Amino acid sequence: MKQMEKLFYIGIPCIFANCYSESTSIDKTETKEQRPNIVIIYTDDMGIGDLSCYNSGWVTTPNIDRLAANGLKFNHYYTASPVSSPSRVSLTTGMFPTEWGVNTFLHERAGNAECEQVDYLDPSAPSMAKVLKDAGYSTAHIGKWHMGGGRDVNDAPQIPLYGFDEYVSTYESPDPDKLITASDWIWSKQDSIKRWERTGYFVDKALDFLSRHKNNPCFVNLWPDDMHDPWIPQEEFFDEKASWTSRSNFVAVLKEYDRQIGRFIDGLEKLGILKNTLIIFTSDNGALPTFDQIRTNGLRGSKVSLYEGGIRMPFIISWPAKIKEGEIEDESVVCSVDILPSLCAITGAKMPEGFNYSGEDMSKSLLGIKAQHRKKDLVWDFGRNRFFGRPPQVHHQSPHLSIRRGDWKVLVNADGTNLELYNIKKDPNETTNMAKKQPKIASEMSEKVIKWYFTKRKIRYTINRL
Repeated sequence: MKQMEKLFYIGIPCIFANCYSESTSIDKTETKEQRPNIVIIYTDDMGIGDLSCYNSGWVTTPNIDRLAANGLKFNHYYTASPVSSPSRVSLTTGMFPTEWGVNTFLHERAGNAECEQVDYLDPSAPSMAKVLKDAGYSTAHIGKWHMGGGRDVNDAPQIPLYGFDEYVSTYESPDPDKLITASDWIWSKQDSIKRWERTGYFVDKALDFLSRHKNNPCFVNLWPDDMHDPWIPQEEFFDEKASWTSRSNFVAVLKEYDRQIGRFIDGLEKLGILKNTLIIFTSDNGALPTFDQIRTNGLRGSKVSLYEGGIRMPFIISWPAKIKEGEIEDESVVCSVDILPSLCAITGAKMPEGFNYSGEDMSKSLLGIKAQHRKKDLVWDFGRNRFFGRPPQVHHQSPHLSIRRGDWKVLVNADGTNLELYNIKKDPNETTNMAKKQPKIASEMSEKVIKWYFTKRKIRYTINRL
């Protein structure tokens, strides 16, 4: 018997639809020179409680707090997945990652097949870098990629095919930087740039790119990976494996990470471009370990969970030339899929036609002009079979589908089991299941997300063939 792997599509992500008419709604008169530089700092595995501008003081992050003090902090921002690869796909494409067949972190081919997912993001997908490059931006990706390549996936598309002029990437990419990938893992003793030096290395690369393109608007993905365990603060910890996920190591790594973000902000100021640089600081997914939920601010769930601790992230946006400093947005519900259409609205870039985007233009909210109420539901899919990761504690293990509409959030499995309904405004820690008290809301929302799942998902499977 010879086996042949094949992709079977249930639903097609490239559904023809009208692109957003709002994409040029923010100041159509802006010239290329007036457009802001855009930097997205996408932190790896940072919980909402890891920043002192969000938490009660158990750890401090004074430099990242500077971004919040000089910009706008959101209390209701969501990532579209509780793990790395699909979260990054959602930010890049403006679409829910399930619709592109990326369901969990991309790994070996066999593991991808078990999780019913593709090996890499289709380069024909809409891409933030492509969109902004077409609008006149110089583009760079610096840091973790994790949307295809590495391990035994040696045919992943190269990063420039997604719209980047320059790139520096880690081992989970098609062309990792040799200075930080002496082995096929997160770090190695033999790396020229050591584990605790990597964010500084990425900051240097980002500032260098920006300095070489000062006469042109720039878009930079600055995607460090330091906050993903194992945490190695210094050389002496290389062989202390028991410390790699300890709280003390975490705090030490976070302290250095925060220092490097401060150095990046200072670097922008020295280049004379800080005022007209739009910086978004957020995380790809929730924390794990959570240190008894202190890293989630007490929210239920963690990385690999669809409860709030796995998907509600810190989100700070700073643009000194436009955004009022020190504001807090406590009404708008924003998601990673909204960033692409919102940046198109801000810059006047054109959303590619031919796609049914999951996100919507939330630019007025992001710029602090006014709170916006979502027109589209948010939906999640993670953990559809036994091959997916789960939090170690049963209490934090969620059903594999979720949907949020207004203040209501439903969690349910695709077969209708484990139906849960929470009022997130009144019960952010998801302690009281309201499904029996509000059966109409629970039924309507669960049916919507289940239908979405069966319509939009892609299934990877194996066919036995003679």
